[in-house]
Amino acid sequence: MASIKQIFTSVALVGGLFALQAAHAAPPQDLKGTNVVLVHGAFADGSSWSRVIPLLEARGLHVVAVQNPLSSLADDTAATRRVIEQQKGPVVLVGHSWAGVVISEAGNDEKVKSLVYVAAFAPDNGQSIADITQGQPDAPWASELQKDSAGYLTLSDKAIRQDFAPDLPLAQQRIVAATQGPWFSGALSQKVTQAAWHDKPSYFVVTARDRMIDPALQESMAKHIGAKVTHVNGSHVSMLSQPKAVADAIIDAAERTQQGAR
Repeated sequence: MASIKQIFTSVALVGGLFALQAAHAAPPQDLKGTNVVLVHGAFADGSSWSRVIPLLEARGLHVVAVQNPLSSLADDTAATRRVIEQQKGPVVLVGHSWAGVVISEAGNDEKVKSLVYVAAFAPDNGQSIADITQGQPDAPWASELQKDSAGYLTLSDKAIRQDFAPDLPLAQQRIVAATQGPWFSGALSQKVTQAAWHDKPSYFVVTARDRMIDPALQESMAKHIGAKVTHVNGSHVSMLSQPKAVADAIIDAAERTQQGAR
């Protein structure tokens, strides 16, 4: 049987090894100098990124959330390009939902080094959302759309709770409903001219419990564009319900962008 002295010596050696490993563990990569531009989707605004932004900034990233007018592909692309223009250094461009169409168009800017699609549409050249979803059954939330006299769409409170953000607490669902941005219905048929993912590294966060964009369709689009895929067991708004998983995918893109710039 080992003596008390031998036991204490072994414990001390093991503790010393753990301390040595911790001392030599590589610190998280400082991502200062890289920019992240976040683009929100339909029925949302820039606050949809509120839980992701602090996680990105904690890694040294400079983050800006675009406020899209949601009035057309051209208008949302212009708003996104203005933000990209203001950035000093490389940009990781992130789009949620409808904004996947926007970043596919705006991402051709030379400052944009990679694209991150979060539960988003990823059209090809000459494609619209209507083209991508042609032949698919109506989404469960389609009957809950409300259109105003100018052709702008909003989601009912019921659709927010059941389809858009079912994994958020009720109080947060109410905030999402109250702050949603009306989306022009004509945007459904507006086509991307040149899809930036053909020339830029792409990443895709597939949301397994999504009731807005079928997860199988997300998988198909991610495969088509050759994206690196992150799977999140969350709803369409996983950037609010599971912000760390979404932030980690964006940080991965930023790390690879910075490594490629060296």
